[in-house]
Amino acid sequence: FKSYTARCIIDYLKAFNRRYFLSELKAYKHSKHKDSEYQIWQEGVHPKQVSNLEMMQQKIEYVHLNPVKAGFVELPEHWKYSSARSYLGEDNTVVSVKLFSG
Repeated sequence: FKSYTARCIIDYLKAFNRRYFLSELKAYKHSKHKDSEYQIWQEGVHPKQVSNLEMMQQKIEYVHLNPVKAGFVELPEHWKYSSARSYLGEDNTVVSVKLFSG
């Protein structure tokens, strides 16, 4: 999954000439990885099964709060690429979102 999605992200960035993002991803690449030019995913992060509704809601909230915790925005819905606005019923998201309702 990680290698496939990383390849899709890199291909997209190259296709739309997003040099700034590519240079950032290149700067994050670990020197021990000789087979890749860019670092998309964090090391050691492995998928975990979401087994119930409460856990899913917790994960969605965690993702929504990341830009807030990083100090980029004051509220989750202020982050341009967040689905938080969709969950608040707003229709001005950058990407199409299928809401999880359980």
